[in-house]
Amino acid sequence: MGITTIGVIAALVIVILYNTIKILKEYERGVVFFLGRFQKVKGPGLILLFPGIQKMIKVDLRVIVLDVPTQDVISRDNVSVRVNAVIYFRIVDPEKAIIRVANVFEATSQLSQTTLRSVLGQHELDDMLAERDRLNEDIQAILDKRTDNWGIKVANVEIKHVDLDESMIRAIAQQAEAERARRAKIINAEAEKQAATMLAEAANMLAKEESALTLRYLQTLKEISNERTNTIVFPIDLVNAMTKAGKALGGGRSGE
Repeated sequence: MGITTIGVIAALVIVILYNTIKILKEYERGVVFFLGRFQKVKGPGLILLFPGIQKMIKVDLRVIVLDVPTQDVISRDNVSVRVNAVIYFRIVDPEKAIIRVANVFEATSQLSQTTLRSVLGQHELDDMLAERDRLNEDIQAILDKRTDNWGIKVANVEIKHVDLDESMIRAIAQQAEAERARRAKIINAEAEKQAATMLAEAANMLAKEESALTLRYLQTLKEISNERTNTIVFPIDLVNAMTKAGKALGGGRSGE
C-alpha cells in the first residue's frame, strides 16, 4: 500500500470522525435530522452522528440582546418621534426555533420593530416620556406571546431613547414653565387664604376680650414710642379702656 493511499485513507477517516463526533457546550443544543426528518434534540456533551444520514444544527440557549433600529412613530396626539429599543430574549424550544421559522433572529427583529411602532402609536407623548416601564411591559407581553410559537421567550424590553425635534423640545419647555408658574400662583393663593383665616380668628378673639385688646393697643403704643414722631393718636376705645382701668384702681385704693 503506497503512501498516497494511506494518506487518502487517513484523510477520509478524519473527515468521517469530524462529521461523526460532535461536542456541544453546556449552553448549546443540537437539533438532529434523520434523512431530512426531525429526530430529536441532543446535548450537551458528546454527540455521535451517522455521516450522510444524520444532520445536526446547533442552537444557542443563552440570552440574546437584539438592538431594535430607530423607528419613526406618530403618537396618538400626532407628535412625530424617533424611538429605539433593545430586546432580551432566548430560545427555550430548539425544535420550534429551527423548524417553524427560517431565521429566528431576523423574524424576531422585524416583529419587534412593528410591535414597537404599533404599541407606542396608541399612546400620547407624555406617556412615552413618563411611563416607560409600563410601555416596556406591554411590548414585552405582546412579543412574548407572538414568538411563543417560534420557541422563544422574551425576557425584557427596554426603550432606550425617545428623540424629539427642536420645535417640540421648545414647546415642552414652555409648557413646563407655564406649569411651574401655575403651581407658584396656587401656593401663594393658599398662603394668603391661610393668613386671612388666622387674622380673622385673631380679630374675633380680640373682639371678645376687651382686656386683650387693650394690651394689644398698649403694645402698639410702646412700639410707636420708639420711633421719631411728634404726634401719637390714641384710639377712643383705648382711652375709654384706660379710663375704666383708672377708675377701678381708684376705687380699690379708697376701699383700702
